Amino acid sequence: MNRKSFLNLTTKAGLFLGLTPNFLTSSANATNPDLQAVNDLLSSQRAKGTMVGFADKPIKKVRIGMIGMGNRGGVLLQMFEYLIQNNFAEIVALSDLKEEKVNKHNSYLKTIQNKEADIYFGSPNAWKDLAKRDDIDLLLIATPWNTHTEMCVYGMEHGKHVGCEQPLALTLADCWKLIEVAERAQKHCIYLENCCFNGEELWLLNMISEGVFGDINHAEGAYIHDLRKHMLDTAYYQNQWRIKHHETNTGNFYTGHGLGPVSFYMDIGRGDTYDYLVSMSSREQSLSEAAKKENFRTHEFTCGDMNTSLIKTKNGKTIMLQFDTHTGRPYSRLNTVTGTKAVHEGYPSRLYINHEDLQWNHKWLDDKEYAEYRTRYDHPLWQKLRTQIDAKAVGHGGMDFVMIYRLIRCLNLGLPLDINLYDGVLWSAITPLSELSVTNQSMPVKIPDFTGGTWKTFRKNEVLRDII
Repeated sequence: MNRKSFLNLTTKAGLFLGLTPNFLTSSANATNPDLQAVNDLLSSQRAKGTMVGFADKPIKKVRIGMIGMGNRGGVLLQMFEYLIQNNFAEIVALSDLKEEKVNKHNSYLKTIQNKEADIYFGSPNAWKDLAKRDDIDLLLIATPWNTHTEMCVYGMEHGKHVGCEQPLALTLADCWKLIEVAERAQKHCIYLENCCFNGEELWLLNMISEGVFGDINHAEGAYIHDLRKHMLDTAYYQNQWRIKHHETNTGNFYTGHGLGPVSFYMDIGRGDTYDYLVSMSSREQSLSEAAKKENFRTHEFTCGDMNTSLIKTKNGKTIMLQFDTHTGRPYSRLNTVTGTKAVHEGYPSRLYINHEDLQWNHKWLDDKEYAEYRTRYDHPLWQKLRTQIDAKAVGHGGMDFVMIYRLIRCLNLGLPLDINLYDGVLWSAITPLSELSVTNQSMPVKIPDFTGGTWKTFRKNEVLRDII
């Protein structure tokens, strides 16, 4: 790796990871610079790991302020009916740039809650007035990606726990900032990854925990979702914020749907962690062709149609992670798990059980056999919720409700959260690290240890341990 390549790599690191030009220059002047020098930059800060297993004092009724009442914020609000009616939670305040959005959702809130919420709107900083209130325990953030870190940090510094839609951060510098503030403030900062709570994913996690899969050596996850119509629509995403990322960057912009469940399967942060990645993007074609047909303001996009990232873990496992929101094709998260005793592939869900006598059997389980495993290893949390409400009818087949239910009930009871600070930071960091690899001919990029070494200690996944 010559000096010119290294300088290009360090420049990209500055753009994608939030590193300072002086810091990069000093490292670039080192003798025989190579990729390891960049990797040193990526891991230059250390976490204390104090948020592993962190549980704050119980909150009998969680008082909530919601920031961002667009598409996603409105869905999250609907998840609270059961929790409000059972006195587990209360929505205190709503904030959005647009008055009509907070008024619309406040009208709905009055149908499930005795009193309406206070509203904040108009000013770009109106959300700060909400976050400074002393009668709020939890902030829920559902705003454009580039606002997430600032809002999380501000909320924690004002004494609030924070739940935020993905990603928590867009740069490595912001990842470290979140860790520093959360550890100092001793406040939860949870990445709201609903797919970790889906029925299929929790069924698989339960089977893995019960030994059905043996040892897991490989998994595949993805966010494959044709979003061209939504991204090109001038109204769906406020100010078309989402498509702007596709105009200027390339990599995996939406890691959590695929990576969250896979990380649970592999005990990431609970006995293993990511070591390094390589990432590659295809050429871009589908989004620009759609933009031309729709007479969109630009036909030039940097993000390739398909990004594929390969991750190696410290314990030698491998992950394939894909991202494609350009191509016209059916939705998929892949959800593939390969173990020494069993294999699962998603979309459609199918299961293979390995024969110990090594006889060839190239067939997935038939419907009856599959149903037997699905019933036998159904996750206890889903079993519990099915007896209380029709979870399937609420939020993406029920997973949104299960996610919010778990968050609120863990806060009610003073239990550790299922997704901790370090999980969310790690999943978020894959975005800038994938961009760094893609723009430097798919060079391997070291993934920092965000846990302060606590990943080395095995512990049972929280969503398996405390069924509430």
